[in-house]
Amino acid sequence: MDKIAVLIPCYNESKTIKKVVEDYKRILPEATIYVYDNNSSDGTDKIAREAGAVVRYEYQQGKGNVIRRMFREIDAECYIMTDGDDTYPVEPTPDMAKMVLEQGVDMVVGDRLSSTYFTENKRPFHNSLFKSDVKDIMTGLRAFSYGFVKTFPVISKGFEIETEMTIHAIDKNMFIKNVVVDYRDRVEGSVSKLNTFSDGFKVLKTIIRLFKDYKPLRFFTTIAFVLFVIALIFFVPVVGTYVSTGLVPNFPTLIVCGFVVIAALQCFFTGLTLSTIVAKNRQDFEFKRITVEEDLKDKLNK
Repeated sequence: MDKIAVLIPCYNESKTIKKVVEDYKRILPEATIYVYDNNSSDGTDKIAREAGAVVRYEYQQGKGNVIRRMFREIDAECYIMTDGDDTYPVEPTPDMAKMVLEQGVDMVVGDRLSSTYFTENKRPFHNSLFKSDVKDIMTGLRAFSYGFVKTFPVISKGFEIETEMTIHAIDKNMFIKNVVVDYRDRVEGSVSKLNTFSDGFKVLKTIIRLFKDYKPLRFFTTIAFVLFVIALIFFVPVVGTYVSTGLVPNFPTLIVCGFVVIAALQCFFTGLTLSTIVAKNRQDFEFKRITVEEDLKDKLNK
């Protein structure tokens, strides 16, 4: 088991990967540096290996798939995850590792938004529907505990994985800290694989999906409220006509209103039922955390 494992998912980062690996070997000499190549065609794997990294492969395309493989295969007391494009500084990572190893922090977030991110990167879509102290939901620089890595179910396949990790940690009441980091532009000739609009839309879908999964009562109650308001808007004129004339000329509208109210009630009780299931899952998760922590102690004692 490694004391500190530096995890670097890579896809065509030949321009920068040598510097990233060498910087981490300098700043964290006690760490094992893992580069996971994701079908690169520019020799990224060869350059990383020559720089001193342990190179492994994930052949399913997508950052989420790479991180799933990393988290399954590597055992470490502390994990540092960064990108291979040299846009994140290495200097804050020793302190991030100390927070995990000495303070019991589950996830340390490299916060770009409190630094130079908007002037350097100019990507507007980064936010969260979940209330928390996390400043940067989509940062690629993070530190994790063994407990986080071995209990995190990776669902996303692409760049939306960062959103998923953040919301999972918030929902499970994990110990999270922010560290302000400077964000650099890519070097000349290095191309970003992130598309602001298509990947931003995927992130938005992920946030909505996780909001439904983790906060079902709020999600379905919101839908129920909207349906009830719609039914009420169409029902009031029907009632007004009935009170003044004793007739119901818009009988189909009355029927539709009834069905919409029934749908609203179904949504509400669906949310109520699912919220009970989510609460039970949180209890089961806490027992799983205990098992994982005991597993870590056993590995350290061997």
